[in-house]
Amino acid sequence: MPVTLDHCVIHVSDWDRSETFYRDVVGGEVIQQAVGYALRFGAQQLNCHGPGKAADPLAKAPVMSGNSDLCFRWHGEIAEAAAHLRAHGVLVELGPVARSGAGGDGTSVYFRDPDGSLLEFISYDG
Repeated sequence: MPVTLDHCVIHVSDWDRSETFYRDVVGGEVIQQAVGYALRFGAQQLNCHGPGKAADPLAKAPVMSGNSDLCFRWHGEIAEAAAHLRAHGVLVELGPVARSGAGGDGTSVYFRDPDGSLLEFISYDG
């Protein structure tokens, strides 16, 4: 059965702050919606729930701000990812460290979004 990841959901507490972060730091394409936005990363999408947006259907225990853990592939050397984060004033909490992901063995750095969700850039280059 061929299946690929289409989208996942995060909850943001401040639309403007999170839009700036996910656009400028993570590189998402902002897709405006009636309330808020979604973020597109190639063929995958990150749907955002937040103030004024009712999720339908609502999960029994919906994700709350700061409760996500997401990994994004960095296309380039991991040192470039760390420098990119520093240039945006984002603290690297861990890394570079060896990790395994969808592309096999890679190297990762970990950081947080404005709500405290754990994010990871993984590189398979070098």
